[in-house]
Amino acid sequence: MTSFVPGQRWSSAAEPELGLGTVLRLAGRSVQIVFTGSGEIRQYALAGAPLMRAEFRPGEHVRIDGVERTVQASTLTDGLIVYRIDGRDVPEGALDADQPLARADRRMLAGNVDRNDRFEFRVESLERRARTQSHPGHGVLGARVDLIPHQLRIAEIAATRRPARLLLADEVGLGKTIEASLVVAQQLASGRARRVLVLVPESLVNQWFVELVRRFNIAASVFDAERCASIEEGDPTANPFEDAQCVIASVDWLAQDARRAEAAVAAGWDLLLVDEAHHLEWSPEGASPGYALVERLAAATPGLLLLTATPEQLGQAGHFARLRLLDPARYADLDAFVAEQAQWTALSGLVERLQDGGTPDPGQRALLAGLLPDEDVDARLAAARTDADARAALVDALIDRHGTGRVMVRNRRASVGGFPRRVAALERLPPAEPARAAALRAEFEHDAGRAPEPGYDYARDPRMDWLLATLDALAPAKVLVVCRSRAKVQAIEDALRGRADLAVTRFHEDMTLLQRDRNAAWFADPEGARILVASEVGAEGRNFQFAQHLLFWDLPLDPDMLEQRIGRLDRIGQRGDVHLHAAACAGSPQALLQRWYDEALDAFAAPLADGRALAQRFGDRLVELALSETADAGADALIAETRAAHAELAEAIARGRDRLLELASQRGAAAGDLLAALAHDDADARDDDYPLRLLEQFGVQHEPLGGGLWLLDPEYVTVDGLPDLAAGKRTATFERATALARDDALFLRADHPLVAAAQDLLLSGDLGNAAFLVDAALPPRTAVLDAVYVLECVAPRALAVERFLPPVPLRAAVDTRLQARPDFAPSDAARLRAADREVDLAPYRKALGTLVPKMLEVVAQAVQAQASRRIETAAADAGARLDAEIERLQALARVNPAVRPEEVQALERERDDLLAALPTARPRLDALRLVVSTDFLTALRGR
Repeated sequence: MTSFVPGQRWSSAAEPELGLGTVLRLAGRSVQIVFTGSGEIRQYALAGAPLMRAEFRPGEHVRIDGVERTVQASTLTDGLIVYRIDGRDVPEGALDADQPLARADRRMLAGNVDRNDRFEFRVESLERRARTQSHPGHGVLGARVDLIPHQLRIAEIAATRRPARLLLADEVGLGKTIEASLVVAQQLASGRARRVLVLVPESLVNQWFVELVRRFNIAASVFDAERCASIEEGDPTANPFEDAQCVIASVDWLAQDARRAEAAVAAGWDLLLVDEAHHLEWSPEGASPGYALVERLAAATPGLLLLTATPEQLGQAGHFARLRLLDPARYADLDAFVAEQAQWTALSGLVERLQDGGTPDPGQRALLAGLLPDEDVDARLAAARTDADARAALVDALIDRHGTGRVMVRNRRASVGGFPRRVAALERLPPAEPARAAALRAEFEHDAGRAPEPGYDYARDPRMDWLLATLDALAPAKVLVVCRSRAKVQAIEDALRGRADLAVTRFHEDMTLLQRDRNAAWFADPEGARILVASEVGAEGRNFQFAQHLLFWDLPLDPDMLEQRIGRLDRIGQRGDVHLHAAACAGSPQALLQRWYDEALDAFAAPLADGRALAQRFGDRLVELALSETADAGADALIAETRAAHAELAEAIARGRDRLLELASQRGAAAGDLLAALAHDDADARDDDYPLRLLEQFGVQHEPLGGGLWLLDPEYVTVDGLPDLAAGKRTATFERATALARDDALFLRADHPLVAAAQDLLLSGDLGNAAFLVDAALPPRTAVLDAVYVLECVAPRALAVERFLPPVPLRAAVDTRLQARPDFAPSDAARLRAADREVDLAPYRKALGTLVPKMLEVVAQAVQAQASRRIETAAADAGARLDAEIERLQALARVNPAVRPEEVQALERERDDLLAALPTARPRLDALRLVVSTDFLTALRGR
């Protein structure tokens, strides 16, 4: 194990752009390193840390206070190096964070070289890494999601905010979880967020874990009381929430545990995400424990994402409560907010009238005149009635002035489109015989939380006869069967296997993620299982839209849970109608529940915006009636009351619709840069075998499986550090459609953890950084030194310098006469023969030691000139782009009070910090290739 001593200087092999770091302290089996140049503090495990000791030999250059000096000698005392420079002793701690670390020249001078193909592959990897880091989709290139415009647009909006504080309020089924996860992934990749806290209701913890890990490759950790206690056992003084960078926790648990809540607040976060935010209760008189907790966290956390499917339509006080979490200064007074909302509601009616070609009434015209005081409103209205462009420009002007639209996004299914039709097939079975009726009652009591879970034997259950008949009628279509618990999954599967010869597989929460992936893949395979039996929790976060038939063995009492079940198939991109099958025995509790969903809520035909409110109002009464002896007598009254309440809420939702907000949310979605960039990558990825060639460098073999799948075999892997292959063979794909259908397949895009890890291993090592090539096309007694540098800027990660100055390789070549060779490239014939020719350069080390350093001095000067031009261009680009963004935001602030001064100031600081950091970029030597004529070695031997 490497010995670390506080004060030593190390560099990160995986992230050389961080510059030199200093050992702060050792704690247990980890070491803490501070990278002062980039403002980062990292914790590394002592075993296998990707760190390199910064040691400079006599004759090498070091940088002190921005000036390069030559090392004359060095001594080691108590693990720390003292250098002799210009006749004085300089401790290693005095070295600049930005140092010319290079190993390629050492290998070349030692005659230790690789084949040419490895050099070229290294250069290709450098170029690809630079493209990835500067890509607008960095962080979500490998996200297992469809390219849906409105979802990607939200990620783009969040990327422009400093910081991102948004309320995501899309209708049910539009993918708020995906939208928020896209934002999280990009914030993490850009460095704007390093620590993320996800607070969700207890029932959604598992779903969020699956979404972040499976779809976005985010290493999330679920925290609960047991996990915290376990961490404290190892270190009683530790804050458990500092043990992971991305934490998912139940807001209900934290709100009820004051000690853990204090620890969560004290841990410090960069981004807070809260799902089901409408459950957080607030009024001017007080707040619920959950709201109070989120309020404290939101005040201490720069980034904030709140998710809700029920915004202002179900109560302005609740809507105000969520907005004040986002911006307490802007939303400080409820009465003022209600008055302002009345104005926007009226304006929403004006926009609808304009779009329908109507004439605004006097009140609407007066409202418009107040919003556009310096313009000829009558002229703009006249133009808008006849000119589509003028109408769009007027709506855009109103959108810019919409206060809530600055912090809130609201998309509707009707405007987004692309959803399938729901077709319900509901059956009423004959009454069950007494013993079976008692079993159905016991099952319902458990589902309602009134009794322990009974044992299940479905072999003679009437629903099993219906299930088998339905499966037979639907053959050969695939069918997803959903029920409440793991025990039911097992009982259904046992009954199916006992009564029919069917290809069945299971899916529940007690299975590992890998087991679930494999069973889901077998279900997705056209030749695989026809039936997947899944539990409520087990199916959360999964996409089964390749199937069109969903069969309910039971129905949940929570309408939101019913919608989640249907959402496994009813998704954007579904290619056919979604058929919903359910059956219940007459007179059973399940029969009343089915009637209530169908006749009172119309839940099998369309998504419910008010399902949770109706369940809170009628749920207890529904359960009591279902378990009573007079269920049939009271059912009609309950259904009628629920239907009337549903109609009232639906009308309130329609009245409260903010059409201007909906238009703002859709603006620019179809023409977003992120959408175009990811679509372009999809087209290129079909023929790109780079990930396979990269993994080959470490002994990972591959073979095609057909259908866009590859099998990766790590049997001969030569290194550690590829965790996705630690468990053995894995399937992989480069195609988005295949990745969406096969959760078990790795989606190998440029920022996938496996690709990134392999790339880091390659570029942090010596493979390919020194190469030798004989080229008969060169003139006699000639050699050309081909040098590859990487332009790196040591700066805080949150600046995302790579947007403007990606670490693109800089190349220069010089021949033995010290003449520059612009655009040098060896001949194709030499490259083809290179693999057949092994040359031992050890006998020529002395001659190389005389020749190569002189050539390096010339190429270094040439590369520095290239670097200066790139830096100048990057600074001009950064200044122009951020100046334009600042000016746009300042102009918007003059008409929209929701633009906070802090946003403008943050952009100005970012611009200033970038313009200060970019000129500090330095080229770092990464690789050398010596290309010689056929007689050059003979001539070299004579020296």
